[in-house]
Amino acid sequence: MKSEDQSLNRPTLLKAAAHLQVAVNAFVKAVQAKDRSWAGRYGLSASQLHGLLTLNGKGPFTVTCLGNTLHLEKSTASRLAKGLIKLGLARKRPSGSDDRKVILQVTEKGMRLSRKILNDLSEEYVELLASMEHEGKETLPTLLDELTRGFSGETYPSDDPGPAEDPFPPRESSREEQPEE
Repeated sequence: MKSEDQSLNRPTLLKAAAHLQVAVNAFVKAVQAKDRSWAGRYGLSASQLHGLLTLNGKGPFTVTCLGNTLHLEKSTASRLAKGLIKLGLARKRPSGSDDRKVILQVTEKGMRLSRKILNDLSEEYVELLASMEHEGKETLPTLLDELTRGFSGETYPSDDPGPAEDPFPPRESSREEQPEE
């Protein structure tokens, strides 16, 4: 079954594609600038901000796995891990299954900062959405998810809604996993 958009003629699709490309490029630049601004509030680089939130929401990880998740080169992932460790936001622990591997996990300090960042970001997004005049703001997250899947090549079966609404939900702290600070 073709959707309405798939049935558009090629010249109309080319015009829409050109407009989309300009809009996406402008959006990405604006988000990157905002990321640097948000990260700076907490004394972090944009990479450290994303690394911390990813580690807190999806970790623990090996450094390689964290790098792959963030689409970073191995050397960049290693520098990111060292920076998070130096700031006391993450720590290394033995893998258990392989003595050569270490696992990077968020510390209590990192968890607290992640929660603060996520709460602050949520408030900023609430203000952003409240300031928008377009009635499509309720469908914006779904459209962004579709664009992300399209760019990344991911697909979901028609009965699968895709990722959860919050890709980085706060994890419960466990005494076993987290060291005292």
